[in-house]
Amino acid sequence: MKSPILALVATVILIPAGYGQQGQTMQANIEPCACPVKIDSSFKTRCGYLIVPENRNKNNGKTIKLPFELVESKNPNKKKDPLLFTTGGPGGSSLGWAVGATQHSIINARDCIAFEQRGTRYALPNLWSNELSDAIKESYRKNLNKDSMVLEGVRRYKQVLEGKGIDLAGYNTDETVADIGDLLLALGIDSVNLMGGSYSGGLMLAVLQKQPSRVRSLILDSPLPTFVHIDEDEPANFNEALNILFRYVDEDSTDKKKYGNLKERFQQYFLSIGGKAFFVPYLEKGSKDTLNIEYTRNDLLDIIENTLFNPSKFKDIAAMICEMIKGNHQSFIKMRLDDILQNDNGPSGMRISVYCADQAAYNNPAIIQGLNSAYPFMAGYHINDVYKAICDCWLVPPIKAETKQPFYSSKPAFLADGEMDNACRPLYIDLIHHYLPNSQRFVVLHRSHMVGGKDMTILMQQFLDNPFQKIRSDNKDIIAY
Repeated sequence: MKSPILALVATVILIPAGYGQQGQTMQANIEPCACPVKIDSSFKTRCGYLIVPENRNKNNGKTIKLPFELVESKNPNKKKDPLLFTTGGPGGSSLGWAVGATQHSIINARDCIAFEQRGTRYALPNLWSNELSDAIKESYRKNLNKDSMVLEGVRRYKQVLEGKGIDLAGYNTDETVADIGDLLLALGIDSVNLMGGSYSGGLMLAVLQKQPSRVRSLILDSPLPTFVHIDEDEPANFNEALNILFRYVDEDSTDKKKYGNLKERFQQYFLSIGGKAFFVPYLEKGSKDTLNIEYTRNDLLDIIENTLFNPSKFKDIAAMICEMIKGNHQSFIKMRLDDILQNDNGPSGMRISVYCADQAAYNNPAIIQGLNSAYPFMAGYHINDVYKAICDCWLVPPIKAETKQPFYSSKPAFLADGEMDNACRPLYIDLIHHYLPNSQRFVVLHRSHMVGGKDMTILMQQFLDNPFQKIRSDNKDIIAY
């Protein structure tokens, strides 16, 4: 690896990137900048903007700026293969990870790089505007049809972003894969360890697919493989996570009167309230007028589904479901309304663009329709906040078909997931292992999406030290296989 310091001199550097279409020669530029996220000052940190084409399919010269933060290891004998991280979502910000990287043992052996994906928080431009969030809030305050208001918000949102000159067709996985390739070239990195979770787990697989010679290893936490159609799976994934929860309730509960047959009672109740409307009196913070706000089964399912992402709340879910079955919704709904009406919510423009290009364009409507028959107690519930009707408004082209195809690789990979992951089931790391036979799998009991944590960091460090060596865990809650 060339010294990263040389890549961040005071002037812009032009580096051939080789990602042009039809023989074009594109350029990857780095422009030094102040670090958007401040790092422990005892570490030497290099920050810059990677300047790349907004849309590599259009030779119009328009560029965007993507920040990265490179935190240098203090070890004079550090490895020459850094760890590159970018976050999931899609649409999340990656740079904050660099702060945590300085607090873990991984930085002792190699440099760590956090790379901000195009369209996200610190990127220029970012694809956030409040039109969709405001439309969602309006739908609750005025008891308007929520699906219709979401689509109205999407139309307004798209109009605002395109009014700023943003080409939404340029924000997808293919472009981000090319961005990462450009970054590695610009920094002179010949060997890299890739780290990602959820959506970016699949993103890193796509980097491996397109840039195999540069990839030393992968660390993927709760990955969504590029070849998985998540909209065809999510209700089943949610149901499987609930089944694990219900099994624990059956095994551990001593109050059989309250918790007995909870799975059957849950399914029967939520089937019975499909299509029903409920109302709750609600006084919004800063207002003097109490509203009578309408909510539906979908709001209750959202509350349960969102709680499954928080392992510290697992113990509360069974009691929550019992109360909902009794019709005691108000305390839960009021907390949900606090969150919706006091915060920005709804998918970001980047999330919409990526999911529409990556997923909606390739989904099979017949399979999605079949989910309603298989799980009638969730029929019509959108787990993913980006779905076909939204994409029919957003209108971006699909990513390349080859990006959606599985592929084989001998590269070593560390694959982790939580047994109660309600978004990306452990099935996915098994599928990845099928195509990456030198991968190792770790399922963490009593955990959900994005396992992380101290024990996993120790195992990751062992993997990075020797990625082909079999790793054992002394933690009885971590199943290695």
